[in-house]
Amino acid sequence: MMKFSDFSLKPEILKALEGMGFESPTEIQAKTIPALLDDDRDIIGFAQTGTGKTAAFGIPILQTVNVDARTPQAIILSPTRELCIQIAEDLKKYSKHMK
Repeated sequence: MMKFSDFSLKPEILKALEGMGFESPTEIQAKTIPALLDDDRDIIGFAQTGTGKTAAFGIPILQTVNVDARTPQAIILSPTRELCIQIAEDLKKYSKHMK
């Protein structure tokens, strides 16, 4: 069984995921995270609600973002304000231990 630690993520991200009780990635995460970390490309992923799509794209963003840069490095489009708030809250949780 694959684990988040298999992705060579920053220790701060792994600590946050562990604190949230996440050990193993879902199918969409297992396919998307390595692809986004290994290559600078766009991906379209389809999965049902509750399968971890936010982590699937959010974790690679947090892994690669330069926190010292003061320029946009990622854009996340959301169809509704409510989903935007949910995504922002999830990203805060994943980056809880980051600068």
